[in-house]
Amino acid sequence: MSKTPITVLCYEKCSTCRKALAWLEQQGIPFDTRPIREENPTADELRNWYERSGLPLKRFFNTSGNLYKELGLKDKLPAMTEEEQLALLATDGMLVKRPLVVLEDGVLTGFKEAEWKEKLCR
Repeated sequence: MSKTPITVLCYEKCSTCRKALAWLEQQGIPFDTRPIREENPTADELRNWYERSGLPLKRFFNTSGNLYKELGLKDKLPAMTEEEQLALLATDGMLVKRPLVVLEDGVLTGFKEAEWKEKLCR
């Protein structure tokens, strides 16, 4: 019985993404990758993942990214509706926190080994 592969949205030049993919390989966890820059998530995908994740929407933003800082989003996000934030995230994959892992029963943002172990190594 093989598990359905998970989908990892990542950026090839991101060291955290490379570390996360290496960790998945070491654990023997099957996965598919999707280049977040070339195949940016749509607003509908992001809405679905956000609703399934149980996480605050802010966790989906790459707050340490250059684009986030250039757009001054730290100050703008609090005044935006969820729909406006989702639409903004859908404009550029570089705004999205990565790696973003889409599971059958949830979503993970960023690479936190303990959190991944809990969700993926059952």
